[in-house]
Amino acid sequence: MHKFELFFDKLTNINHLGKIQDLFEWIETNFPELQREYKWNTPMYSDHGTFILGVSTAKAHISIAPENQTMAHFKDKIAEAGYDQTAGLFKVKWDQEIDYELLKEIIEYNIEDKKEVTTFWRK
Repeated sequence: MHKFELFFDKLTNINHLGKIQDLFEWIETNFPELQREYKWNTPMYSDHGTFILGVSTAKAHISIAPENQTMAHFKDKIAEAGYDQTAGLFKVKWDQEIDYELLKEIIEYNIEDKKEVTTFWRK
């Protein structure tokens, strides 16, 4: 069993589970080159061994974490989308729609910006 399934098993609300599964399916359909990772009890995606995006859940929201530099780059767009944010992640409330166009930009930015990075995290 892949550890993503262990993560899914923790979601008891069927609507939350469906939303997360749809999110992962969208990522894997649109970015098939990304690899699933499960580190620090968090589902993540990497490209050539470098971190691209992490996803976790809380009672009230999904947390999407693309690294601090990326958060700073997209700070205004994330605010415009109506998401609460910290330095390292933004929160999509369970009743909010996921802005897939914004997510696509964020993932594409990380893939391009980190294409020469040889470590998991940016230095």
